[in-house]
Amino acid sequence: MKNAPALILVAYLLKEAFQYIVQYLNLRYIKRFGITVPPEFEGMVDDSILGKTRDYEMDKTCFGFVSSLFGILITVIFIFGGLLNVFNSCIVSLNFSFVVSGWLFFVVLSSGSEILNIPFSLYEHFRIENKYGFNTMTPWLWVGDFIKSLLLSAVLMSFLLIAAFLLMQWSPAHWWLWVWGVMLVYGLFIMYISPYVIEPLFNKFSPLEDESLKARIIGLAGKAGINVKNVLKMDASKRSRHSNAYFAGIGKTKRIVLFDTLLEGMTQGEIVAVLAHEIGHWKRKHVRKMIVATEIVSLIALYISYRLIEGDLLARLFHLDAPTAYAKLVIIGFLASIVALPLKPLATYISRRHEREADRDGLELTGNAGDAISAFIKLAKENLSNLYPHPLYIFLYYSHPPMLERIRYIKETTGRL
Repeated sequence: MKNAPALILVAYLLKEAFQYIVQYLNLRYIKRFGITVPPEFEGMVDDSILGKTRDYEMDKTCFGFVSSLFGILITVIFIFGGLLNVFNSCIVSLNFSFVVSGWLFFVVLSSGSEILNIPFSLYEHFRIENKYGFNTMTPWLWVGDFIKSLLLSAVLMSFLLIAAFLLMQWSPAHWWLWVWGVMLVYGLFIMYISPYVIEPLFNKFSPLEDESLKARIIGLAGKAGINVKNVLKMDASKRSRHSNAYFAGIGKTKRIVLFDTLLEGMTQGEIVAVLAHEIGHWKRKHVRKMIVATEIVSLIALYISYRLIEGDLLARLFHLDAPTAYAKLVIIGFLASIVALPLKPLATYISRRHEREADRDGLELTGNAGDAISAFIKLAKENLSNLYPHPLYIFLYYSHPPMLERIRYIKETTGRL
């Protein structure tokens, strides 16, 4: 018990060191193979694009090293250096109620984290993304987004925090179950209102002007048994030149959103191919399956949290003068980040399998492998996607199969359909 904090610290540092090693292997891999144009990309990508892709990946990774080292330092000081105990004691000394103290604890902690991240966010947007021609955001727009995000996060978090602490106070023995239920309903509510309340705070959405494209998209969704009436264009180019498309909302708020950058850079057939993939996700009910899986994990995690909060083990291990529930929750979250690493490959594997299924279903819906392949090539080229990630990096981090692998899978699947 006496050496437990030191062992936990070692486990945390080993976890971080392992992730650094994987990222280093990924950098070496792209240096070794990233200068070769794959046969699938011949005529579409040249050596200069590959060189730019390699440099972009290296700059992002090196920046990630620095920012994560800072995060590690702050975490170690906060958890093991006594800062958590000082901050917790300060909140307790204010003599607010349990609910208000818990709310204040997490709002201050979250806001402080966002503020500490400001220099890294600025460097990422205005140095790295600028360097490679992606960033279109002005400094004033960044400031506006930051303030809105900070306020919105505080408001949304406040509703959940106040409800959770009220339930902990009202039902000490079963709060974990009630909180789980509230989180489930709250999450679905946010998914429902987000397209009309949250997303418009940051972007402008307008009806798709191309009626023929809209008709093809709605027809394709109908072919998969999905009723979608709203197909919208988003002014993504106001912030970035990266391109994408996605489904948003649930029930009557369900809609398809296309980045204006996607509309500018692709043909109608390629856009339909990209959306066919997204429709494949809905056809397979991947979103629903992930929600169910997430809620099962959340329920288990909340019950474990309840058991740990009830005891005094965490307070003794981390030398808390005031064994508050909110300080213990921070420690539980920290411990969960260590335990979750071995489970991460399972989550990414399931996600990659879902992406393959969506690729196959999208191909079956359109019957046009050429458009799908050319769309993926354009996405890889325009977003400077790494064509040669290390297998271990894929295993640990990739929620989607690499672009080259996806294109080869489409070609193989076409021969079997």
